Amino acid sequence: GTHALTSVRAVEDALKIRIPENANSIRNIMQLSLQIHDHLVHFYHLHALDWVNPVHALKADPKATSELQMATGPHHPKSSPGYFRDVQNRLKKFVESGQLGPFKNGYWDNSAYLLPPEASLMAVTHYLEALDFQSQIMKTRVIFGGKDPHPNWLVGGVPCAINVDGEGAVGAINMERLNFVSSIIDQTTTFIQNIYIPDILAIASFYKGWLYGGGLSGKSVLAYGDIPDCANDYSPSNLLMPSGAIIDGNLKEVHAVDLRDPTQIQEFVPHSWYTYPDEKKGLHPWDGVTVPNYVLGPNAKGTKTNIEEIDEGGKYSWIKAPRWKGHAMEVGPLARYVVGFAKGDKEITEQINFVLKTLDVPVSALFSTLGRTAARALEAQWCCTKQRHFMDKLIANIKAGDSSTANVESWDPKTWPAEVKGVGFSEAPRGALAHWIKIKDMKIDNYQCVVPTTWNGSPRDNEGNIGAFEASLMNTKVERADEPVEILRTIHS
Repeated sequence: GTHALTSVRAVEDALKIRIPENANSIRNIMQLSLQIHDHLVHFYHLHALDWVNPVHALKADPKATSELQMATGPHHPKSSPGYFRDVQNRLKKFVESGQLGPFKNGYWDNSAYLLPPEASLMAVTHYLEALDFQSQIMKTRVIFGGKDPHPNWLVGGVPCAINVDGEGAVGAINMERLNFVSSIIDQTTTFIQNIYIPDILAIASFYKGWLYGGGLSGKSVLAYGDIPDCANDYSPSNLLMPSGAIIDGNLKEVHAVDLRDPTQIQEFVPHSWYTYPDEKKGLHPWDGVTVPNYVLGPNAKGTKTNIEEIDEGGKYSWIKAPRWKGHAMEVGPLARYVVGFAKGDKEITEQINFVLKTLDVPVSALFSTLGRTAARALEAQWCCTKQRHFMDKLIANIKAGDSSTANVESWDPKTWPAEVKGVGFSEAPRGALAHWIKIKDMKIDNYQCVVPTTWNGSPRDNEGNIGAFEASLMNTKVERADEPVEILRTIHS
């Protein structure tokens, strides 16, 4: 979904297409819904088992688990001892069957798991609840985008007509559907507020000493910004999600980011399986080339189809090495929150201070694996408030008589200039995303993407500087090399 939106924005930028206010509100509601959904799935279903031991949950006392639930998330209605006993019995049958499914291959005997059994049972219970709740969150994108995953987007607006009287096309957005989306926003806010946030705080309280994995998060972070409050204005002051770059840990100075400036963002390939005309130089995406060159370095072990050990001195990655003014950068929810914190964003600062105070940890704790995990939860909470903002804005605009959702004036290629170029950007759940496009004679002449994992998973550059993944693993203590749960925690974050 985010790539589709970013691509649409790139074309709109190139052809100077302006979208209606309703389209901007609907896009933001869909994008915010995706952010929340992604953060929820990322924590509960992709990352939580790095901290939570489901096997230990079998040893929990359901009554004590109920008391823990009431202490950490008192507003969640499902908190009785009987409820947790039922979940525990389901989990026991699951384990005894020998078919562990998502719990298979876990390091469940590893001493790195610090949660008491009751906290593990509570977290596993919420794992199952979040699995079910996903089907609700996605309905927002189905209503506005026709399907999910991969909802429809449209150059010039959104692909849904508005007819509050309920007449006309079957797929038109009427008041019944708007009210339904509004109810989903309320349900989502309740889930995030009463389950996700309390779970993050509860789990983090048992791992306060686990402050590894900061890497570049306390040094160099990058955010493009997103969620334009008003349509067609992508200036930092109109983007509700903060933008900027921080270098060398200097939180007192946030640099402006210009995606058009050829000296700011460049991609290098000395250690990537691509070739450039001159591999000593980086290329701005508008001038980028993507020509595969799969060769192993002279010191690599194995073959091209079975690499046993890479040669760090040669080419070793299918990812290019993007740099912002020569600096390797970390992107993602934590990067966005560090930028917002440095810029003095009131809401973000209050959220961060609440977590630091609740856990009784210093600001430096933010720059860690736990900090990244917490940032996702805080951003999901932030996204809920912004969803309500744009839902109210959409309904008010419709009631004022505006039902426009698309501008199709530039759909005919014959109206386009002979040569144009544009850039579209967004903040995907995993970080800064941008697409650069060149159009010549009504056809795409060049198209380059720099995605969040390109930034974070970057190999080394010409100067030997490492990317965010590598930097985050430096000095991480691993108790058992055959069960590297500590490494998984940081990479998954």
